[in-house]
Amino acid sequence: MSCNWGTELWDQFDNLEKHTSWGIDFLERYSKFVRERADIELSYAKQIRSLSKKYHPKRSREDESRYTWCLAFSATLRQLNELATQREELAENLNTQIVCELTRYTQEVKADRKTHFQDGRRAQQHIESSWKQLESSKRRFERDCKEAERTQQVSDRIDLDNKTDGEKRCSLKARQAAEQKKQAAEESRKDYLTSLNQFNQDQNQHYHTLVPVIYQRIQDMEERRIERICDAMRSSAEAERKVLPVMSRCLDVMMDAAEGIQPRMDTQQVVEVYKSGFDPPGDVEFDDYSASMRRSISESSYLDNRMEGRRHSRKLWPFIRKNKPPPPPPTSPSPGGVANSPQSPPPASREPITQRLNDLMTSGSRTRKQCLRSLKRGLSLKLGSAPPDCSHLPPEQRRKKLQSRINNINQEMEKEREQRDALLKMREVYERNPQMGDVVSLEPRLEEVKETLQRLEEELRKNQTWLSETDTRSSDQSSRRQSGGCGLNSQVTTPGSSSLKQLDNQSPASRESPDGSYTEDHSAEHQFKSRGSEFGDDFEDEEPLPSIGTCKSLYPFLGQNEGTLSMVEGELLSVVEEDKGDGWTRVRRNLEEEGYVPTSYIKVFLDSSAKGFVQSSRLV
Repeated sequence: MSCNWGTELWDQFDNLEKHTSWGIDFLERYSKFVRERADIELSYAKQIRSLSKKYHPKRSREDESRYTWCLAFSATLRQLNELATQREELAENLNTQIVCELTRYTQEVKADRKTHFQDGRRAQQHIESSWKQLESSKRRFERDCKEAERTQQVSDRIDLDNKTDGEKRCSLKARQAAEQKKQAAEESRKDYLTSLNQFNQDQNQHYHTLVPVIYQRIQDMEERRIERICDAMRSSAEAERKVLPVMSRCLDVMMDAAEGIQPRMDTQQVVEVYKSGFDPPGDVEFDDYSASMRRSISESSYLDNRMEGRRHSRKLWPFIRKNKPPPPPPTSPSPGGVANSPQSPPPASREPITQRLNDLMTSGSRTRKQCLRSLKRGLSLKLGSAPPDCSHLPPEQRRKKLQSRINNINQEMEKEREQRDALLKMREVYERNPQMGDVVSLEPRLEEVKETLQRLEEELRKNQTWLSETDTRSSDQSSRRQSGGCGLNSQVTTPGSSSLKQLDNQSPASRESPDGSYTEDHSAEHQFKSRGSEFGDDFEDEEPLPSIGTCKSLYPFLGQNEGTLSMVEGELLSVVEEDKGDGWTRVRRNLEEEGYVPTSYIKVFLDSSAKGFVQSSRLV
């Protein structure tokens, strides 16, 4: 259906002017809408990116790279970041392809509309001027005709009444005046006819030539404006459709990440991370407390034993039997979570040594003894260091740590071999073509790579040896547990001298605990001896502490440091002082032997009446 504003709307100039003005306003409103939408997209992308950054781990943690649900969440955060990037690209396309173009086109449309309506107003003014001229000539012709008719009537009346010569002269003048009016009316008629023909010609040209052309231009301008809005809407949809495939792929990756979560594998991974490799403890033996009732120890013999022990204790370091040996070396944080093992004292127990010295100088006698113990414990932590063979870790964690170290060494060796091969090839090229480089310049680098390889091979051999020892020890312990069972416990319930002699004859490697948490440190003991000479014998006159419970040894322990107490597996001992956070517990055997043993080597059974006393003493 074809239409022409020039023929259909020839008399709607004012309405067309209003309609085109409203169309330009709509164009500006749509440009503003697209601009605000782009701002919303940018704000949304910024918030999504901020959210992804907020919940993304600040540093790479090994735990988060181990479990499938952590990996899925990390993948989701990365895809959210990619979605934010696509939103930013969409906003940029909306601003550059639509908003800028519509702003420029709006200015052009305004200029064209102004030109077209100025032409229309000029044509309107011309036809109005021609009409006014026609009306003026028409009114003049009408006036002249009426005057000519009136003078003619007067002349005819005088002619009927002329009887005398004077009247005849008046009649002659009247006829002359009528003739003049008649001629004037005829001239007015000619002017009116000319003006009428000119107006008709102008009107015909206005409504059939000028107005159709001007209105057609306005119509074309309006159609182009509507077409540009159509293109802008289409471009907006295309810009969004352009990023949809990438966004769809991001959503697919999120779905795949969610589908990749495997609960069974994650729970199995927890076992791999935290498995210590220890066997569960055996059955609890019957504690025969009636045996002490059958024993009769005289007060004098008891005091003699105490005095004898004190004479011998003079030769020990100043903490005597109250002292504690250097605790196991503090463990470094490991993926297996060994940093929280019983052998690792909590950070709260590591008080500043200067603070302990101040407390020592300003406190009373009993408080001074506690400060000395705390000072000794802090020094032992300072002097301790993790052994290179990871013997401070449980068997399973030690095996994993050594295996990880072996894998890293193999990777480094592979890189060094590749670098060595590249240098050798380069040396061959330099030998064939001396102008390309000097062969001598490669020798230092080759020698350095060779030394690095030798060092890595030595480390690899050591770690492989430690790993084989760990595997052998774990298999031996497992077979001994399966074969020995509870028989060993029944034999060593009341330890004798033969059991201790058997412990003395064991090798240093066999004196380690199943979790490898204790290793004798004679250098630390020597340092403690030198430091201990500065303190007095404040502990000698202290009365023996009451028993607060019992304990059962889970593993054999040979106490070679002063202040420690040797024990065999399955032995029952009295607990005198609980672990203060440094990994050692004070125990007593037969009211005569007293010392410290590793807390991880025993299972403690506190008396119900002693628990409140222990808690209250801790508060004090």
